[in-house]
Amino acid sequence: MKILILGAGQVGSSVAAALATENNDITVVDTDHQRLRELAEKLDIRTIVGHASHPSVLVQAGADEAGLLVAVTSSDEVNLVACQIAERQFPDATRVARLRESEYLAFATAVNTAISPE
Repeated sequence: MKILILGAGQVGSSVAAALATENNDITVVDTDHQRLRELAEKLDIRTIVGHASHPSVLVQAGADEAGLLVAVTSSDEVNLVACQIAERQFPDATRVARLRESEYLAFATAVNTAISPE
């Protein structure tokens, strides 16, 4: 399955590591070039440097072919916007977002599954 992970922090890196072992086609998007390089050295994944909520970055990352989009950046707002864009432009992808602020849960209509660590 083609999986797009937005965010290469601790959660995104852990998700990428777990899913890469299951013969998935993983692409990770983040603004931190160094973090992506280190992750690509450890795992057989594709990386894209860019803002996860920009439509052009999502297209470059292959969101049009993704079966799963996992938005786990450090920003709830970026995660929500990325899922909203994906819902409109790539409606076939299942969208999962990490939302730290519980107030956002009621407005996460573009998210199939919300993960709230709190």
